[in-house]
Amino acid sequence: MRPAPLLPLALLTALAACAPAVAPPAAAPPPAVPALPATNLYEITTPEGALVVRLFDETPLHRDNFKRLVQQGVYDGTWFHRIIAGFVVQGGDPNTRDSTLGPVGEGGPGYTVPAEIGHYHVKGALAAARQGDDTNPQRASSGSQFYFVTGRIYDGAALEAARQRVAQSTQNPSFAWPDSVRTLYATRGGTPQLDGQYTVFGTLVSGFDVLERLGMAETARSRSRTGSDQPLRRLRIAVRPVGR
Repeated sequence: MRPAPLLPLALLTALAACAPAVAPPAAAPPPAVPALPATNLYEITTPEGALVVRLFDETPLHRDNFKRLVQQGVYDGTWFHRIIAGFVVQGGDPNTRDSTLGPVGEGGPGYTVPAEIGHYHVKGALAAARQGDDTNPQRASSGSQFYFVTGRIYDGAALEAARQRVAQSTQNPSFAWPDSVRTLYATRGGTPQLDGQYTVFGTLVSGFDVLERLGMAETARSRSRTGSDQPLRRLRIAVRPVGR
């Protein structure tokens, strides 16, 4: 049997040019990002009871960041690491759950959240911790650490001193609170000297008695690397959305 005649080189080249290109393997689709819960109500369980907070829509970056961290379980098993009577109860540091991650008080997810300053530090306010102005002039918030305001009642003179302090810190000499906010500081209390400098992104809607007990938890000043107030009893927490 005769071998089949060889095709001319030009014809082979033309056939190759007409051949369909082999498609590269399709890339795997990115993993689906779970939708955030629609609810703005979240329950924080503690050994002293439950705190229910409402996140503010006026601070969408902080609202969604908090929801995402809850969804990822970042807060579960952490504990309130800084309690100052008559001031704040602070938590949200992943290092409190796993000491191998770093010193307590210095932990976070590795990013900051742009400031959304506007709400006030009335008792029960939920706000974002942050680094000081010297290293953080934009006042960006910690990626995960938060605090509840316990504070104290302010009379007229004390509130005016706090106003002057805020005016100086914010470089806004005309700073003043609305009458409704002044009334809250005079009746409910809070930490007005922090206004205009930290992002308040939620408020306590139930569990004020729990906050009182947390704020009175026995503390000891531990001169650690962070110099923070370390509770003698680790008040571990878990967080979940309400109304899903």
